[in-house]
Amino acid sequence: MAVYLLFFLSGTAIGTWTARIPAIKERLALSDGRLSIALLAVAAGAVIGMTVVGRLVDRYGSSRAVVPAALAQGVVLVPPAYAPDLVTLSGTLLVFGIVHGILDVSMNANAVEVERGHGRPIMSSFHAVYSVGGFAGATAGGLFAHRELSAAVTFWTVGAMIAVLAAWAARWALRSAPAAQPATRERADRPRGIVFLGVLAFCCLVGEGAAADWSSVYLREDLLATPGIAAAGYAAFSIMMTAGRMAGDRLAARFGPVTLVRCCGLLAATGLGLALLGGHQVAGVIGFGCFGAGLSCIVPQVFSAAGHRDPAFAGRALARVASIGYLGMLSGPVFIGALAELTGLPRALAIPALLAAFVALTATALRVRTKEPASQAPAGQAPRTDDVSR
Repeated sequence: MAVYLLFFLSGTAIGTWTARIPAIKERLALSDGRLSIALLAVAAGAVIGMTVVGRLVDRYGSSRAVVPAALAQGVVLVPPAYAPDLVTLSGTLLVFGIVHGILDVSMNANAVEVERGHGRPIMSSFHAVYSVGGFAGATAGGLFAHRELSAAVTFWTVGAMIAVLAAWAARWALRSAPAAQPATRERADRPRGIVFLGVLAFCCLVGEGAAADWSSVYLREDLLATPGIAAAGYAAFSIMMTAGRMAGDRLAARFGPVTLVRCCGLLAATGLGLALLGGHQVAGVIGFGCFGAGLSCIVPQVFSAAGHRDPAFAGRALARVASIGYLGMLSGPVFIGALAELTGLPRALAIPALLAAFVALTATALRVRTKEPASQAPAGQAPRTDDVSR
């Protein structure tokens, strides 16, 4: 339960911040362009945090990173509300992003250890709880905004809640031991295929970013939907993604991660294709819902595969995959917007559909051959490998 709570708190922090961006923008009188600089600081910080924490997780254990990061997440949520200008705001958001990146990798590494102990897939449920946390944070931020309370009041309230619950979770979080780090394997025998797993995460997160930024625009401007129906596109995407993640563990146990990701990629590609080719508002909403259901299980299974590939390098593997994937979330919507200027939005949105089809075609990359740590293998015998996926 403690790890579920940490995922929930991480999602809550991001959801709360996102909900109060308009208030920050208005208080500092920022243009869209100047606001994008501040938002870029969050992204840059997250990538820095992800890059740094991987080796620390492997050396000292994920629990020594995840608990302090969760506590710090509640603390660093507050300063952006008091930033007097763009430079200060960017600096506080850089720190916020660093902490979030550290928490993201360390909590996923801890989840991999919990999953390994359970002996069955449970990674999708962790990510489902993260999605629920994001919804809860956005809802809380919206309620504070509706009552015309400041961003500072919002962040103090939610930040304190995050810190208190993180401190409670610290008592129950899995205490992980540092992974064995044999010097002879440091370079010669690192797990292979990690970068390609990052590419698969990149392809999936391009789709998530595109749905968040462009689904409503497509329904409103290209299918001439009302504002309410246009908003329903992303709502359907989010609801089906959460539902898919809740069912993902049972599906992974039944069919294996390779088959699951292959089917999910095909569903995502077909769903977005329906939204783009159906030519009707209802088809668009249903299509984005199917797109969300299809993408739902891919990133959790990719993270699980990266973490299980070799326990000695789980932290670094997850850091590499997460940072590559996060670039997709950031760059995808920007690229699609630029391409839409040349070809129109419907054709530009075909890119995420093609990337989902690519994931389906290359799903065998998730087939993991786990390695028994060298310290547990008999003397003079190579570490054992076992095929653990279908």
